[in-house]
Amino acid sequence: MTADDTLMLATAGDAAAVAALLTAAANHLSAVYGEGHWSRESTERGVLNAMRTSRVFVAKRGDRAIATLALTTKKPWAIDTAWFTPCARSLYLLSMAVDPELQRLGIGRHAVEQALAIAREWPADSVRLDAYDAEAGAAGFYASCGFREVGRVVYRHVPLVYFERLF
Repeated sequence: MTADDTLMLATAGDAAAVAALLTAAANHLSAVYGEGHWSRESTERGVLNAMRTSRVFVAKRGDRAIATLALTTKKPWAIDTAWFTPCARSLYLLSMAVDPELQRLGIGRHAVEQALAIAREWPADSVRLDAYDAEAGAAGFYASCGFREVGRVVYRHVPLVYFERLF
């Protein structure tokens, strides 16, 4: 990832590119691992809605979105906070994706590092997330990025791991 690949706060004008990136990542997972919870098409309208409830970030090369993620203070419905360390100001990392053609080049790790820096400045004292622990899941990725596993549940027959990063 280059300096030009910095995560920036997405604007309404980025919504279509972010939706296309999220859909491309989901389609890639479905093609490789079959249909699952990750198999979903994102829409511009959905991204615009996400922008109202969270801060959506995007890294671009030219007009092409290459990475995206969202940070929010609102707990996602699927997360049970009983598993996490009590914190006054937690953020939740949502909807992270990297262009399938550019995966395994460090872009995702760099995006996570930038998200953590943003969270520290927010200010937040933790970042929390959930990830599937299956072939198509990202649990191993988040563990390798320094997130600590704090719990496991099964969601629709697929292991779901809760992670946190404390500051």
